This record gives sequence, C-alpha cells and structure tokens, in this order.
Amino acid sequence: MELYQAEWCPHSHKVRQRLTELGLEYTVRQVAADPDERTEMKRRVGTDEIPVLVTDTGEPIPGERFILEYLDGFEERTDAAEHRDKSRAEVPEFAA
Repeated sequence: MELYQAEWCPHSHKVRQRLTELGLEYTVRQVAADPDERTEMKRRVGTDEIPVLVTDTGEPIPGERFILEYLDGFEERTDAAEHRDKSRAEVPEFAA
C-alpha cells in the first residue's frame, strides 16, 4: 500500500496511526504543502487532497473517513491498544 500524506496533516496522522495498529506495511509518499504543486499525485490518484491510500490492488481511497472504513476490514495486531495509548501519552493532541 501507499499513503499520500503530510506529517503536519492531522487526517494523515489518524490514518498512519491506524495502519500501525493494524501492523500493515505501507510506503509513505510525502506531498507538497501547496495543493497546486501536487500535479503528479493528482495524475496518479485523481485528487490533490490528502490523505489518499492506494491499496495493493492499485485502488486509490481518498479521505480519512473512507480510508478508515476500508481499514476496518483488517484485523488489529495484538498490541494495537498499546500503540494507541503510547500515541496519546506522547502527543496529547492525538487523543481527540
């Protein structure tokens, strides 16, 4: 899987956190801060909005809500709760 995202984006963070809880491998594709500079991304996935998850079958899933719904089909790793707790303890803003 590939994740088009930015470190500063709270929606991207939620998706990264969920991928970690699931133990899924993925490649991060950092995007330009300015959507007007995301031409290649738009050509590949059809949008310049982030995050976008590209599945192993090549299907792009845009938006946090739809990505999280897709990820609901995967089983969590056994230490998923520990990852959630650690994230919330280290960065309290993530608890929201």
